Amino acid sequence: MTLPNMITIMRLLLVPAVVLTMLQSLWGWAFAGFLVAGISDGVDGFIARRWNQSSRLGAYLDPVADKLLLVSVFVVMGFAGELPLWLVVTMVSRDGLIVCAVLLSSVMSNPVEVKPLFVSKANTAAQIVLAALVLGELAFAVHLGPLRTALILLTGVLTVASAAAYLVAWLRHMSGYGEGSRTSNSQDDNTKSGIGRSGGSGTDA
Repeated sequence: MTLPNMITIMRLLLVPAVVLTMLQSLWGWAFAGFLVAGISDGVDGFIARRWNQSSRLGAYLDPVADKLLLVSVFVVMGFAGELPLWLVVTMVSRDGLIVCAVLLSSVMSNPVEVKPLFVSKANTAAQIVLAALVLGELAFAVHLGPLRTALILLTGVLTVASAAAYLVAWLRHMSGYGEGSRTSNSQDDNTKSGIGRSGGSGTDA
């Protein structure tokens, strides 16, 4: 077990703690937990790159920990009335559709590897900033209404745009015109291909 993986597991364990503090309206603790999780995400990535401790397990655990934290925070804030439910539903639906698309392509023996697109990275960044902003407002009893509204709209637009981009790429892949489809007629029909062409080795969608 590498140190980055241990940090990632700690971040996974932080999720129920953050959710519990939110449900109890302990916003200061929730904000602190969210910040610790965000800092730990950067730390484990730095350690993995600096000391060559990257692993296959970490490649799967890291995005799962990030996504689980964000989705949990958004869902709780949605039911608490701090975020509009349409945004929460849009976010969860997007992630659910991506998972279903990957599973379906695997079942159909045409597996697809999800690679982060630029719009997806921008969407994730907007979600993190929005979650931190709302938790910070509640923790310190400040009101940044116009900024929150702008971030909500931006996150909503990016979420829809990201879902559309992945859908188009997935449809191209499944119909034989995707990035990996040029090798689909080779001897190995099960060669993986990627959704999206943006750089980066992460698996965060």
